[in-house]
Amino acid sequence: MRFSAKGRYAIAALIYMAQKAYTEEQITIISIAQTLGISKIYLEQVFSMLKRANIVISLKGSQGGYKLNMSPERITAGDIARAVETSLFEKTETSVSKEADSIEKAMDELVWNKLDCAVAVTLDDVTLRELAERSTSIKNGENFMFFI
Repeated sequence: MRFSAKGRYAIAALIYMAQKAYTEEQITIISIAQTLGISKIYLEQVFSMLKRANIVISLKGSQGGYKLNMSPERITAGDIARAVETSLFEKTETSVSKEADSIEKAMDELVWNKLDCAVAVTLDDVTLRELAERSTSIKNGENFMFFI
């Protein structure tokens, strides 16, 4: 499975926003782009999709920017992926001709449908809050393993 750059950037940008979710300030795309080293133009496209999915809201004016539309514990990685990853959740294309329909159905039943379900369950099991907290703990050096 390949997650597109758009999906990775969306999740990274929203982790950054979740870490600042409890401040009153809006976050600009420019600040996200500079902090994460991501193209501003590319982020604008990503945020357009996130806004359409009601994950973020935009605020106009001199103090404008973006805010999460709900608390980070209510947004999952699956929500974000569905907003920007159009091909990730599409039905798998057929692999063999109609003459081998039983092979196609067996692959769908035992491989592709299970894989699609596992990906969706995994993404829906991780909240933006968990991602933000884990990122913060790693940044603060709380990622050590001790062996005795």
